[in-house]
Amino acid sequence: MRDKSASRLNGSKGPSLAIVLVKDFKQNKYKYLLILPVVVYFILFSYKPIYGLAIAFQDFRPNLGIARSTWVGFRHFENFFRDPFFFRLIRNTLSISLLNIIFGFPAPIILAILLNEIKNIYFKRTIQTITYMPYFISMVVIAGLIRNYSTQSGIFAQIAVFFGGTGRNYLMSPQYFYPIHVISEIWQNIGWNSIIYLAAITGIDQEQYEAAIIDGAGRFRRIISVTIPNLLPIIMVLFILRMGGILSVGFEKIILLYNPNIYVVADVISTFVYRRGIQDGAFSYASAVGLFNSVVNIIFLVAANTLSRKLTQLSLY
Repeated sequence: MRDKSASRLNGSKGPSLAIVLVKDFKQNKYKYLLILPVVVYFILFSYKPIYGLAIAFQDFRPNLGIARSTWVGFRHFENFFRDPFFFRLIRNTLSISLLNIIFGFPAPIILAILLNEIKNIYFKRTIQTITYMPYFISMVVIAGLIRNYSTQSGIFAQIAVFFGGTGRNYLMSPQYFYPIHVISEIWQNIGWNSIIYLAAITGIDQEQYEAAIIDGAGRFRRIISVTIPNLLPIIMVLFILRMGGILSVGFEKIILLYNPNIYVVADVISTFVYRRGIQDGAFSYASAVGLFNSVVNIIFLVAANTLSRKLTQLSLY
């Protein structure tokens, strides 16, 4: 009674924020300790490097540092927009990214649905293991395999000859680079990316399937009417996130695969940044290009999220 009266006399409406936080920390200290490494990781590798974006607006010199380098404003951005390779970089990046979305994004969804329909548990686990394995193979090894398979005496050429075609070195021909890149991406990631969809499928209420069976729905109809509608929320979230990285085509595989004969289709923003920033030492110019890339990705993320919210009532925020 005395504490309550004192609180009323002091005009207090309850415990202060600091007291609430201290009490919550004492109750959940092990949970906070568990998440601490993740917080430290993001602070060091996601938030702290933001300070370095300043060099995109400077004529950065390593010996002077960020604080003493000369500010040049948007000069590097203007130079990039005037660069003769600008439109080629945008075209190649969007082409590869959109092809990966069109063919690669639905692939793990289809695989997860097909795996869910398999009743033999041993066969199902075997397929899962086989499809997961490429994800854990080093990118250098994968690129080496693709290079060997694409030579004039490789397995791709032998298959072409078997069906009446002619063998050639496919990585020397620009028209074959996109199919090779997209198919290898699907092969490498389809199993790993299907895990989240399989988890979502296992969480579907089985009574919905039972009701559909009572209504006379066949297997295909149950997939259309039960499985896919329940997967739609996670599909939309992952699709929005994927659209947020539409210009983020990884440079590792492309650098390991491309050559001067296919620069016209293989050179993307990330490889351009690598060449200008690491090989040529143009740190400010490369940072400006990378910042442009990130801004465009954010625009696509917001646009996809807004469109999804209006059309499907599903969104990230």
